[in-house]
Amino acid sequence: MPVTSVGKDLDTLTLTIVAEFSAPLARLWDAYVDPRQIERFWGPPTYPATFLRHDAAVGGRSFYKMTGPEGDEHFGFWEWTEVNAPASFAVVDGFADETGTPNTELPSMRATFAFEAIDPGSRLTTVTSFDTLEQLEQLLAMGMLEGTKQAMAQIDDVLADLAAFASDGAVEAQMLGDTQVRVSRVIRGTVEQVWHAHNDAELMKKWLLGPDGWSMPVCEIATAVGDSYRYVWEPDGGGEGFGFTGELLESEAPNRAVTTEAMIGMDFPATLNELTLTPVAGGTLLSLVITYADAAQRDAVLATGMTGGMETSYARLEGLLESVTA
Repeated sequence: MPVTSVGKDLDTLTLTIVAEFSAPLARLWDAYVDPRQIERFWGPPTYPATFLRHDAAVGGRSFYKMTGPEGDEHFGFWEWTEVNAPASFAVVDGFADETGTPNTELPSMRATFAFEAIDPGSRLTTVTSFDTLEQLEQLLAMGMLEGTKQAMAQIDDVLADLAAFASDGAVEAQMLGDTQVRVSRVIRGTVEQVWHAHNDAELMKKWLLGPDGWSMPVCEIATAVGDSYRYVWEPDGGGEGFGFTGELLESEAPNRAVTTEAMIGMDFPATLNELTLTPVAGGTLLSLVITYADAAQRDAVLATGMTGGMETSYARLEGLLESVTA
């Protein structure tokens, strides 16, 4: 059992949980900032979590759901207030409804996660602060402590699974629900480099090409929220091309961008694309959560070989970044 001590201080209205792991500090940190990893242990075994958003940056937000054995869903959120990688981060931790709106009928907490290297592994100290004694007692009565212990007992298995989260892995697509897919890949490069590569038209024309044999003659970037973008690809040697257009809805450089995306000339509903860039061991974790109109549209897009084309593009981007830093 990773949890080594639990302390409740009624004077300071805090709950402190200390856990120790055999994995190194950087590996433990990555498990918390990578949505693919944290959702494998954040909920207790009977209420596994799915992270629909996870912005490990100051001002960012996380949104997750925990699904019970009867299919019941319970939602929560984090608001990131401090990030000092890989030493600590702090969040406001609260309950939410299915849209991510905070549930004000239940208390929110302030939680600080402090990471430190020990011999032979790492230690995590989590301090949760409450506004009132009633809030602390309410959440303890709801099973907060027992659930946390059960959840943390799962971390060792995640830390041991190096292959699933290796930096040399290919693009993976994970179903988050009937209408959502998360596409993930670790790109060998800094967050700033990967962000720049998504916001420099001339650079995008060199890597965002999908399979070999295509060019990108039109790359009009949306530089400010509310701007539209337009991308067009053409096959080498002539023939019918295709393109996408949409609007930039959110931009928090260099960590998050949200856009709509619609195929030019086609009467398909636009998707919502949420891009998050997170520094991890080995490079930058790129997470793209795509929301479709329905499951049929989701399945039709995935059937086109979308992830294969994305992998070719990201591998090409890595080559460009390596040539810059060589």
